[in-house]
Amino acid sequence: MWKYRSTQIDIDRVFIDKLNKYAKVGGVVFLLLGVVGILFPTLMTMSTVIFVSYLMLLAGISGASLTWISNPNDWAGWLKSFALIVVALYMILYPIQGAGTLGLLFSIYYFMDAFASFGIAFSSQGQKHKLLWFFNALLSFILAIVFLLNWPFSSVWLVGFLVGVTLFFNGIALLSGGILLSKLKKD
Repeated sequence: MWKYRSTQIDIDRVFIDKLNKYAKVGGVVFLLLGVVGILFPTLMTMSTVIFVSYLMLLAGISGASLTWISNPNDWAGWLKSFALIVVALYMILYPIQGAGTLGLLFSIYYFMDAFASFGIAFSSQGQKHKLLWFFNALLSFILAIVFLLNWPFSSVWLVGFLVGVTLFFNGIALLSGGILLSKLKKD
């Protein structure tokens, strides 16, 4: 059907070789970080708070400089940048309260995910994937409630635990993908 030039095939092989190598390395690193997050959730929470805080600070500074360059009279751009910088500095200076802030954001995210998934599940009459969406909605709703039940105190360990679980399963997925690419390469 389509004819590839030999350079395209070589590029694809080089890309697959690099992807294979880095997927395995990334998978192992994510697995290890995930185990650390599961075993030491408070450490992972504080690491996540610091990481997110500095990303927000960088985003706020970048937004402010872009507003300055592009349109210094744009009050919405200044307000957004100011809010990002203030929240980032608050989370950097008060990391425990920052964990509470992240916990609240996680809870809002899980509630939104639950309601969206319930909507998809109920609109999927007669579809095979309806139960999967319903299960996802129920799980997200339970996680949102768990976050809110003992908020903000539960955030100190729950944020790190869930980040650890996510990293662990992402590591498994990356490692599996790297192994699959190795098998495909041999064939």
